Amino acid sequence: MVDSGRMELNSSQKTSLVFIGAFLTAGIVLSTMVFPFWNLIREDVVEEVTILTNDGGVCYVEALDNIPKTIEDCTANPGDKVTIKFGDGLAWATIVTP
Repeated sequence: MVDSGRMELNSSQKTSLVFIGAFLTAGIVLSTMVFPFWNLIREDVVEEVTILTNDGGVCYVEALDNIPKTIEDCTANPGDKVTIKFGDGLAWATIVTP
């Protein structure tokens, strides 16, 4: 009679399953050591800058980190001083009210 709902694994299948499990575990451990999750979370920087140009609602500013920032849906004029918020090392920002 056939035992329903149970499957027997032979020795090579069990060895393969252990190898795959060990490989996946090693991959997860190494990936978190090489590329830690907290690298995805950036610190917010708030800075007062001067609008350089406004090109059809897209403003450009220069921040202290020497990375030009792009601001979408911008209504400020060139020369206006605004406070922006951006992620550390990113090239886009938003205008915030101080």
